[in-house]
Amino acid sequence: MKGTLKTALAALVAFGFAASAAQATSRIKDLANIEGIRQNQLIGYGLVVGLDGTGDTLNNTPFTKQSLQAMLERLGVNIRGQQIRTGNVAAVMVTANLPPFATQGTRIDVTASAMGDAKSLAGGTLLVTPLLGADGNVYAVAQGSISVGGFQAKGQAASITQGVPTVGQLPNGAIIEREIDFSLNSMKRLRLALRNPDFTTAKRIAVAINDYMGMPVAEPLDPSTVQLRLPKRLHENVVELLTDIEQLQVEPDEAAKIVIDERSGVIVIGRDVRVSTVAVAQGNLTVTISESPQVSQPAPQSRGRTVVVPRTRVGVQEEGKKLAMVHEGVSLQQIVDGLNALGIGPRDLITILEAIKAAGAIQADIEVM
Repeated sequence: MKGTLKTALAALVAFGFAASAAQATSRIKDLANIEGIRQNQLIGYGLVVGLDGTGDTLNNTPFTKQSLQAMLERLGVNIRGQQIRTGNVAAVMVTANLPPFATQGTRIDVTASAMGDAKSLAGGTLLVTPLLGADGNVYAVAQGSISVGGFQAKGQAASITQGVPTVGQLPNGAIIEREIDFSLNSMKRLRLALRNPDFTTAKRIAVAINDYMGMPVAEPLDPSTVQLRLPKRLHENVVELLTDIEQLQVEPDEAAKIVIDERSGVIVIGRDVRVSTVAVAQGNLTVTISESPQVSQPAPQSRGRTVVVPRTRVGVQEEGKKLAMVHEGVSLQQIVDGLNALGIGPRDLITILEAIKAAGAIQADIEVM
């Protein structure tokens, strides 16, 4: 019975160490991107029609009026010199992301954003809009009904707006017309771009790849790049090779950093942050002033006057008179526990961390957003 219990405890401890190690490592797929395999941004200008009077005011948005006239002329309708009064048309900018290896005929999502003084795009339909890449070529064409998450309602004396009704989505609203050539199988060298550049992480990725391949094919070039030389015998199986490499486990290294957002009071402290021996005291001085004026009336049949006599009470209270000692080399958990013992909020904690950094007692970078 005792032997079984000891075996179970040993297995539990071993499982705990394994779980801890598994949590500390990440796949190369999650740490780096393959250079060249990325999305490309597309943009276009178009018209949304079918709005319920919530479109652009043509007198205030001349580009909408010109676009409407040009579109109608292409369709054989000449309205040059005519007075146009409609609130059912809006000019929009259409944006989308072209995925890597996207083929002709597949669909992608697009976003339409109003350019003029349109109130809402709800219920509108985007007309045929070419989407251009950075090189000026048309890679997709968008058209379809717009889905708007927000709404706007108003009366003569009040109005209500929820969300942003001037931005809408077109799920699968664009068809890809041109593919981006990228011959992955013909490449002899590949580069892995780290999402968080770091010398140690780049070296660990190269070591993991070389151990898996059994030959020195990976080399860290800088903190953000690992170059991979493909053996000749694997040129025809690049996809299979990258699939195996992406699944390799690597423990990323992190720089000691504290990130502070003073606007919202959010504080993020990295696990490698260390503090030298320092004493911290924090106190809030509260001054209370209360006014309770009294009325002073003269005695009956006297010549005095009724006046208001001021009465002021001033109180001073100082809270948080504690002094906490933060010892050298403490962990993140000990730092948090020690500062929480002072009973302070995020705003005061930001000031304390900046003061400790100014004293040279924090071995970490403080980044203020």
